[in-house]
Amino acid sequence: MSPFLHRRAAGQALARALRHYRGRPDLLVLGLPRGGVPVAFEVAKDLGAPLDVLLVRKLGHPHHEELAMGAIASGDILVWNPEIRGRLEQQRIEAVLRRARAELERREHAYRSDAPPLALAGATVLLVDDGLATGATMEAAVRAVKSRRPARLVVAVPVSSTEAAARIRALADEFVALLVSPAFGSVGQYYLDFGQTEDQEVRELLAEAAKPGSLP
Repeated sequence: MSPFLHRRAAGQALARALRHYRGRPDLLVLGLPRGGVPVAFEVAKDLGAPLDVLLVRKLGHPHHEELAMGAIASGDILVWNPEIRGRLEQQRIEAVLRRARAELERREHAYRSDAPPLALAGATVLLVDDGLATGATMEAAVRAVKSRRPARLVVAVPVSSTEAAARIRALADEFVALLVSPAFGSVGQYYLDFGQTEDQEVRELLAEAAKPGSLP
């Protein structure tokens, strides 16, 4: 049986594991678009913290999109899975990178318009996604956040593979996962409803979180 009904329910469960951060004046929550944003929304709502997105995108294998050869994050932060990248021609890698950079730029405008991202320097940052398989995308996100000098960086997810948990635990100040599995499979198998999160939902959740009085 899938432990989570959907991403919002997973976010509510994750928030309960993070309540020791509730009420901190320096707390910020960042969701990884798109699927991490519904999870992060529930965390931010429960903890009373501002919500933003950290733009990051998996670099899918040219012949098998679900297989990550790496990831790219805002600021042109690149992380690679060398055992996969090493089998590909540079021309194919560059084509994937061009598409990924274009998509990051599109999402930046779609989610924020002209609004600047939250300032992370000196903040306690909770970086949230709906789950980790290889951890490559989250590693790119972690490195992007660290470049903006937060005081503390916490990665929090409902589910993770053992491999990804070890990878991210070594990089973050704290790693929180409700379920870590050595026989992971895919993130989607841990959700009853794992439908695609669309841009409109991301925009609506960010707008809802930004309303005065929307946070406890």
